[in-house]
Amino acid sequence: MSKKLSEKLSKKLELKVSDLRGVCDHRVFKFKNTAEIKPLDEIIGQERAVQALEFGLNMNHSGYNIFVTGLEGTGKSTIINDYVTKHAAKLPRPNDWCLVNNFKDEFRPLAVEVPSGKAISLSRKINRLLQKLKTDLPAAFESEPYLNRLSAIKNKYADKQNRVFQKIEAFAARNSLQIIKTEDEYETVPVVNGEPLTAEDHDQLSDDQKRQIEDNIRQIRNRIDMASVEIDKLNNALRSDIEAIMDDATRSIVESHLDKIRSEFKDCRDVLIHLSEIEQDIIENVHLFMPANASGSGDEDHPALSPKSRLFRYQVNPLTDNGARKGAPVIFETNPTYHNLMGRIEKRARMGTVTTDFTMVQAGSLLEANGGFLIMDIESVLMNPIVWQALKRALQNKSIQIEDIAEETGFGSVSLRPAAIPLKVKVILLGSYDTFEILQNNDRRFNKTFKVRADFDYEVEKTPDTVQQYAHFIARVCHEENLLAFTPKGVATIVEYGQKYVADRDKLSIRFGPLLGVLKEADYWARRNNARYVTDKYVVKAFNEYRFRYNLYEQKIHDSYHDDTIMIDVGGAVVGQVNALAVYQIGDFSFGRPVRITAETFMGKQGVVNIEREAKLSGSTHDKGVLILSGYMGRIFAQNYPLNLAISITFEQSYGEIDGDSASSTELYAILSSLSGIPIDQGIAVTGSVNQKGKVQAIGGVNHKIEGFFEVCKTRGLTGRQGVIIPRANRKNLMLSRDVINAVKKRRFHVYQVATVEEGIEVLTGTPAGKADQDGNFPRGTVYGAVQQKLRHYFKRSLELKKELE
Repeated sequence: MSKKLSEKLSKKLELKVSDLRGVCDHRVFKFKNTAEIKPLDEIIGQERAVQALEFGLNMNHSGYNIFVTGLEGTGKSTIINDYVTKHAAKLPRPNDWCLVNNFKDEFRPLAVEVPSGKAISLSRKINRLLQKLKTDLPAAFESEPYLNRLSAIKNKYADKQNRVFQKIEAFAARNSLQIIKTEDEYETVPVVNGEPLTAEDHDQLSDDQKRQIEDNIRQIRNRIDMASVEIDKLNNALRSDIEAIMDDATRSIVESHLDKIRSEFKDCRDVLIHLSEIEQDIIENVHLFMPANASGSGDEDHPALSPKSRLFRYQVNPLTDNGARKGAPVIFETNPTYHNLMGRIEKRARMGTVTTDFTMVQAGSLLEANGGFLIMDIESVLMNPIVWQALKRALQNKSIQIEDIAEETGFGSVSLRPAAIPLKVKVILLGSYDTFEILQNNDRRFNKTFKVRADFDYEVEKTPDTVQQYAHFIARVCHEENLLAFTPKGVATIVEYGQKYVADRDKLSIRFGPLLGVLKEADYWARRNNARYVTDKYVVKAFNEYRFRYNLYEQKIHDSYHDDTIMIDVGGAVVGQVNALAVYQIGDFSFGRPVRITAETFMGKQGVVNIEREAKLSGSTHDKGVLILSGYMGRIFAQNYPLNLAISITFEQSYGEIDGDSASSTELYAILSSLSGIPIDQGIAVTGSVNQKGKVQAIGGVNHKIEGFFEVCKTRGLTGRQGVIIPRANRKNLMLSRDVINAVKKRRFHVYQVATVEEGIEVLTGTPAGKADQDGNFPRGTVYGAVQQKLRHYFKRSLELKKELE
């Protein structure tokens, strides 16, 4: 075939320079630098995610919590935090929650709801109350009115007791007896003429007189026993009256102080009930407020506690405080451990024992966010399955129970079990697509609890509006991070980077994490040169320096091409040999390089033999691509007779696993060349997958692949005939480097687009592919005609061999 015809075929499919890169005209920016424009105060793109957020935040029904998905760097965390904070500012502040002693069961503290900002106030007022009572109550019991009243009561009962004994003594006197009180009991002694009767005098008495004395003594003792019972009753009555006046005195003082607190919390029913219980308990345990030497009991119920802490039973433990908030709370929990999320019950080690009480209970972020919003990263939550289960249970039950993790895991014992607190919180989880899919398919509670998905996109349509928004975004970053302002050319270069990052000239990247890094690094290089503004020069410098820091492995691979360690031809023509294009990826850094594919065809029945698959170095997607080749070969060449064919195909000098189908068209070209005997131009590399109909399909990493082959060709020497064939569907993905663009402008390098295998083989061989006639025969002088002749030869020869064997 003539060189002129070959050039005509290639020229038809060659892309223009304007097709190779999307360019942002800096003249669309009507400012001298970004310091002159307003920083961005809106969200670029993300209409779907914002609409889902708006719906989820305003849906007050149970289960409408939000799961946010999206790639890293799309600004999910920042956008969610800002958006939710603005929404929460419009909502009322939620009430506070306190934990107080349960005087009926100290191991089950009670939760009390108070108005927003009043929890700490209530706690302080109770503490001041206790301090006042420690001085006021002892003083009240030492006051003159109280002592006079106490003395009157004691005198009253002393008189009653005296009258009882006076009656007994009068009866004894009438019967010549005298009552003498000893330490242990009362003794009755007979008297004669006012003098006690001696033993000698008693012996001289007659028997009748002795019996009369004994009878009188017996009556006196009976009367004494009856008097003792009456005196015990009087003593009990005395104690009751003393306790009553103590209660009255205590109640009077406590009520005078509590009434001030009651007036402030008159609308809080739970607080009023608790204050009444405090009042009653103080009256019953007023000894706790007495000086240590005056109170005989001390702290019998809490022997391990110091005397200073014996009044803790009346304290208030403020779990949450929303007084300083402007609207509903927004909590971003970065470390959602069980205790950080659900709360904890602290312990105190003292005298060899571990104790706790309700004042040592602390709220977690879930309770702090009650009435508002809690934001967490799902990966951190799932690090501990207990946390995930506890979170779902709290959301489903609409209440939170602060308890020890020992009880949650089923081990150990818990000394406290605080009352459950009603929960009304909107939980927002940030995660990846994979995590969302796993939870949705395997966790039956997940779909009931997180009914809203906000999916963040990583790209947005490139429009005049979004280009301008990019400039305002840069202005915002410069303002917040104190960076130098960017010139219009600098902004335009960032816009082009946004196109290249998503490999689409019609779209812009909204993964602002990487963009933020470029802006900071460009600012760094501008400051190094004492520049006033960041121009396009410093943006390009930032790109190049970033690549240099990460491309050591790329350079090592490139050196292998330069010294022929990796064998690649970038000139001449070889039968059954094509340069494919592969992408290497190390973390976030990617680069492309060529790899040689060879195909050998011969008689047989094995079909396509994929050497990588036989060596277990082929991934499933690559295996699929190779199997598709058999379908295409059969559709084109096996309509009239079977294929008696064996094909061996491999990636030369490839020792790692290969996956992906982007080389399937390349492999097909090698097969067609081997069968036809027509050599393939080694200066043209190929990428693109193919289907069974022969259509060339889009692939990924097209820019890396083109630039990688260009670097090898540049090292070996550009001839003006080298280039790359890409799928036509990838035309919009081209954002090639300036070096490649300049080489194409000078006609030193070429980029071709193809939609079918036929177009590709024509560019590679300079020979028409050929079109079958009605009988399925391809004309001579075409690639497919030569393939058909070879296959017919194989078929005829197989028949001949069969006859010879018979």
